[in-house]
Amino acid sequence: MDSSIDLEKSLHLVRKYVETQQFQGYDPYDILNSRVPFHWFSKWGPPVATQFQKRNPINIRPLMGIKKDYNPKGMGLFLKAYCNLYRKTGGQACLEKAEWIFDWLLNNYSRGYSGMAWGYNFPWATPKEYKKAFLPSVVVTQHVVDGIHAYYELKNDEKARQAIISAAEYVSRDIPVIEFDTGISFAYTHQSKGATYNASLHAAEILLKACLVQGVSPDERIEQATRFVLSRQKDDGSWYYSLDPEKNTERRQIDFHQGFVLVSLHNIREQGGILRKEIEKAIARGLEFYRKEQFFPNGRSMWRLPKKWPVDIHNQSQGIITFALLKEYHPDYLDFAKTIAHWTIENMQDKKGYFYYRKYPLFTNKIPYIRWSQAWMMLALSEAHGAI
Repeated sequence: MDSSIDLEKSLHLVRKYVETQQFQGYDPYDILNSRVPFHWFSKWGPPVATQFQKRNPINIRPLMGIKKDYNPKGMGLFLKAYCNLYRKTGGQACLEKAEWIFDWLLNNYSRGYSGMAWGYNFPWATPKEYKKAFLPSVVVTQHVVDGIHAYYELKNDEKARQAIISAAEYVSRDIPVIEFDTGISFAYTHQSKGATYNASLHAAEILLKACLVQGVSPDERIEQATRFVLSRQKDDGSWYYSLDPEKNTERRQIDFHQGFVLVSLHNIREQGGILRKEIEKAIARGLEFYRKEQFFPNGRSMWRLPKKWPVDIHNQSQGIITFALLKEYHPDYLDFAKTIAHWTIENMQDKKGYFYYRKYPLFTNKIPYIRWSQAWMMLALSEAHGAI
């Protein structure tokens, strides 16, 4: 089988699906957009409802008054995917879609902050906190900025340049910074207190992209944030999810965030020229762990170590992206990215083009989430297709 043809066909199908949906859809975490007042059931109502609904394989959202919608993070991912496709094919239709999504993002940022920033189109909650819809975060904003930066590189568009610079102002002025002996960590939102490793690197990437489009040397905080994350890598090459600075305890969650950290470190090294040897060494170790411990040889991912199930589409898509982008670290990594893609296409793509959410031993959750599944897989396949 010609692997490039297989990927191209799959990419065409998912692209056709999202365009038919006009880039709108549901999300695993959108239950709080329901008309049901879950907060009446104490502080546990919203988080319990969220956890239940993201695991529910039956899509009851229409019955609960939840409508399909645009997700800003998903739109950022779609923007980068179309930019990738335009570079690969030169197709005018791809450029037109990128232009439309770019305009949508410029018109739909969260107002009231020091710079342009984006958040999820739904509230999200834990027992300790409640975040309103469209409250911006560095994670959502970085993925939007990543798409805008790809668009800027294609078009040299001044509005794109100014949007990136503006997003850096949001990070610089609104996001709290925690100082450690080994560096600094940017918070997840302007209301957050913890140190989430991938989120802090996302904030650093926003600052880096602003430096790039302005033609200035990288902000010193980028190196400080990078040093902190490097210091948290385990001897086996892995990273946990976050650190509670007050208790000095880590959240031991290892999943697709390992791929996030690796890609961010790669971008900082390549685009900023920062800590090149240290980052290269950390990436090599991290990739070896990611490949050997988080994926089976056939391309199926683990869920959260040490749990094998379910197979989550986000783990699959991030694996494709990571091994395709970092292919120079091992001769087999690009082939393994294609192995992950082929397993995912064979086991988790519907004939209608969309990708399923989660696969369990005895059943599959086939709800076609627009951000979590379609946007990430379209980006992943565009990265793999471009790497071949």
